[in-house]
Amino acid sequence: MSFETTGQFPAIGQFQEQRQVTGAVPAAGRGLTEPADPGWPAEPPRRRLSVLRSLVALCLITAAGGGGYLVVKTQLNTPPPIRTTWFAPYVDVALTPTYQFQSTSADPARQAVLGFVVGDSASPCTPSWGGAYTAAQANQSLALGSRIAQVQQDGAQVIASFGGQSHTSLDVGCTSMARLTQAYQSVISTYHLTTIDLDIEGAALNSFPAEQRRAAAMAALEQAARAGDRQLSVWLTLPVEPSGLQDNAISVLQAMLRDRVSIAGVNLLAMDFSHPPAAGAMLAEVESALTTAHTQLTTLLPRYGLSLRSQQIWQRLGATVMIGQNNIKGERFTVDDARGLTAFAHREHLGRVSMWSLNRDSQCGSSFAEVGLLSNTCSGTSQSGLEFANVFGELQGQARVTQASGGDVLPPRPDTNPANAPYPQWSPGTSYTTGYKVVEDGLIYQAKWYNSGQVPAAQVQYAWQSPWELLGPVLPGDHSQALPTLPAGTYPGWSRDGSYGADVKVLFHGLPYESKWDNQGVSPGAEASDPAGSPWKPLFKIPGEPAD
Repeated sequence: MSFETTGQFPAIGQFQEQRQVTGAVPAAGRGLTEPADPGWPAEPPRRRLSVLRSLVALCLITAAGGGGYLVVKTQLNTPPPIRTTWFAPYVDVALTPTYQFQSTSADPARQAVLGFVVGDSASPCTPSWGGAYTAAQANQSLALGSRIAQVQQDGAQVIASFGGQSHTSLDVGCTSMARLTQAYQSVISTYHLTTIDLDIEGAALNSFPAEQRRAAAMAALEQAARAGDRQLSVWLTLPVEPSGLQDNAISVLQAMLRDRVSIAGVNLLAMDFSHPPAAGAMLAEVESALTTAHTQLTTLLPRYGLSLRSQQIWQRLGATVMIGQNNIKGERFTVDDARGLTAFAHREHLGRVSMWSLNRDSQCGSSFAEVGLLSNTCSGTSQSGLEFANVFGELQGQARVTQASGGDVLPPRPDTNPANAPYPQWSPGTSYTTGYKVVEDGLIYQAKWYNSGQVPAAQVQYAWQSPWELLGPVLPGDHSQALPTLPAGTYPGWSRDGSYGADVKVLFHGLPYESKWDNQGVSPGAEASDPAGSPWKPLFKIPGEPAD
């Protein structure tokens, strides 16, 4: 996969050659040579000139006359290239109903930040989605790996976000730096990621040991990526106030800089302010937070050997807002505020804009807006469907990563072997209820409504006309799931000669069924092709079958 690459200057934490040689910044035991940030090549190293060389250079400039002076002056005053702000909305992966971010109609940005990867409740060094699904469970229940692969095959990007406000983040729960690094790497490798987002809130924001482990792990991950000729961009997402970054957030940033992590950018959580803004002042507070943080970075970065222009710092800053009603009384970010932030991003050439979340980008209430309602699945403000995403979608930039020559980040072709399908093969004689997952020609589909005999891959003029949602390809390593058989004797075995009344339980090939009405000679196995007409209902779920 290849992304547009522009720009001529380094990421935060990218050291110039001269500073590396002089050792002005401690290397914390790591190599001094840092790579160019993905998509943002480093500036040519500035070299110190001896007095003699300076005099020779001055003579040459003088000899060249005014024209030579003008050339040098023009080069010095040439501003760095201006890049387009990129928009990537957050998606709550574990939230029900499942948000189909892989669909172009559900995510106009075509790039998304998926949250949140945290520690598993039973094993804090094991990554999980929202504390509810391990990677394997998310693939089975949510087809997550296939949906991510579908986005990548469409030429877009998915970013995984680690941490968040709820649950225990990996850097807090996993106290082994080696295992923490392995946990991060497993997620990066599983989903072929080139960009990750560290959402540092709550306990993770105030834990010094977690801060140290996190920074060391990021440094190790970047080193491994360089060794494997792969790209890895790391964004820090930090809480902010209208008065700027607080001490705990600055400490997180300093730890990264001390460990020489090449930070792609700092994304400000412009929400949950400690003091609710005055009515109609939410946009002004967000802009104040961004402007003040910009000033703070202008002061902080030179302490670590980084001299960036004002524009370069703006293009390493991002803003994430909570659309609609926040849990803080008085905080409501409206569609007009979104338009204002978009204009600010254009004006200042902000690096990134995100929002929480696509799951919420719709109006609460069908006919009339339920303003002020706090919900995970609607905004609590007056809007049309996906209006926030469409407003921010005017920011047309792409997350700036490139595919290194040796890095294979594209998922392989779909696995068309039926034996490896994680869900049943589609059958024209079977009726499918809403949410049912099937496989056809190596691709996974989910029923949007009840249907029978309608081919998932059939061409339609508009996507909404098909009863099937494409989730993504069957991936290498996927395999069919064994059905939950019961030991012989759990229930009587079904017999063709038996007569069964209602509510009788039997075993058929080790699988439990219950009769819905009196019947004789009707095989429970026929239920799969005609569930409504069969006198038997299964007492088990097959992979792909909806829970309800």
